[in-house]
Amino acid sequence: MSRINSNISSLIGQRVLAQQQAGLTKTLERLSTGYRINRGGDDPAGLIASERLRSEKAAIEAAIGNAERADQIVNVAEGGLQEVSSLLLELQGLVSEVASDAGMSLDEKTANQVQIDSILQTIDRIAATTSFAGTKLLNGNYDFDVTGVSAVVSGYEIRGAKFAAGGTLAVNAVVTTSAQHGTLFVSAGGGTALDLNAASASFTFEVRGSEGVKQFSYSSGTTLATIAAGINTFADVTGVSAVASGNYLELKSTGFGSDEFVSFKVVDNTLAAGGAVYGATALGEDTIDATDVTLFSAATSPVKDSGQDIVAAVNGIKAQTNGKTISVSNEQLDMEIVLSDTQSQTAGSKNILTINGGGARFNLGPEANLNNQVLLGIKNVTTTSLGSTSTAFLNTLASGGDQNAIDGDITTAQQAIDKAIDQIAGLRGRLGAFQSNVIGGTIRSLGVTLENTTAAESAIRDTDFAEATAELARNQILVQAASSVLAISNAQSQNVLLLL
Repeated sequence: MSRINSNISSLIGQRVLAQQQAGLTKTLERLSTGYRINRGGDDPAGLIASERLRSEKAAIEAAIGNAERADQIVNVAEGGLQEVSSLLLELQGLVSEVASDAGMSLDEKTANQVQIDSILQTIDRIAATTSFAGTKLLNGNYDFDVTGVSAVVSGYEIRGAKFAAGGTLAVNAVVTTSAQHGTLFVSAGGGTALDLNAASASFTFEVRGSEGVKQFSYSSGTTLATIAAGINTFADVTGVSAVASGNYLELKSTGFGSDEFVSFKVVDNTLAAGGAVYGATALGEDTIDATDVTLFSAATSPVKDSGQDIVAAVNGIKAQTNGKTISVSNEQLDMEIVLSDTQSQTAGSKNILTINGGGARFNLGPEANLNNQVLLGIKNVTTTSLGSTSTAFLNTLASGGDQNAIDGDITTAQQAIDKAIDQIAGLRGRLGAFQSNVIGGTIRSLGVTLENTTAAESAIRDTDFAEATAELARNQILVQAASSVLAISNAQSQNVLLLL
């Protein structure tokens, strides 16, 4: 049929050309942007999936940044702690030097005290100035805030905890088995003084403990109280203390726990009456067990009794124990508790304290929830905090303090320094473990997750250039063909004029 007003073939050619041009435009868009999906109409389901993956990528990248920031914070704190550790070692040398009183003049002691004061001031200054982005790290700013510290506790350290922001964590302990000293009761024939078989004789015995051994020798008529005082003089050397209790000499290890013990050995038995060594009953270490007895005449080796570690649980979790110290380390709570002497020997439930906040909170996962958060405690390392109540704190080593180098108690000063060294070393080790295992492991894990998430998002959204370039060539050819066909269709109407 030959018509002029309606050129159907041209209309078909125009429609097809428009379609091919749209396909060419889409291919050019994909090649120029690098994305297969540029708008929802390109692939609605793919767009939803890729946007979710993009959100996950952003969260993972932020988590990696948080972990790297945490690593930098720990590095700064470690730098300050390392210097404090070096100063404590120097302090130890100065205190040990003044312990040798003979041959050291007052001027020399005064000079050492000046150095000690300088070291203590430097430690306080490091604690006050070590900071990251304006936040102090070693002055207790990142220590935990607690309330309700019970009198049953003689010391504690919260190393880590996990609870929701704005929440609290109550800490309770249940003691099922008490802590005990190593304990022996010595009877010197039933009297309160030595009765030897000759006026010129000496009664010689050996006392051994976890710290060392010492031999003692006493003449006839010496009271048990005098012997106890002599043993106590060397308690730091042996790790054993003594008290005269009626007709018995009670020997105890100075510390609690299975690592502590007391050993008694007769070296020269010159007692007129028979002596004996008794153990303590299971009901109490201060009660003699008459059935647990070793006569001097039958003793061929030392009589020994070891202490006992406390057995307890904290918040329902079985704790590691050593003497009267309870330690628990799990995802919710990492803490060490030292009970008082009385409470460590008393079974039952004990309220310890309540953690109300504080700590350095790090979010090390892509989601901001409790599972991805770590709360790390960094204690105050000033001289008023390093040491312990059972020995002394470092600030007492300053001029005028009870443990100063001129006329103070050097033995206690050294014990305080030893405790401070242990505290700093423990804190550095804990921060190092956090840095190496928690932060390092988190960064490595998140890195792999980011790679896989990016690969998944790319597979959905990115342009496959090999496929797109082939599609471009096809669309270019189709557009050219459609254009040619449209030109032919438009020319067909002119043939009608030949009929006129």
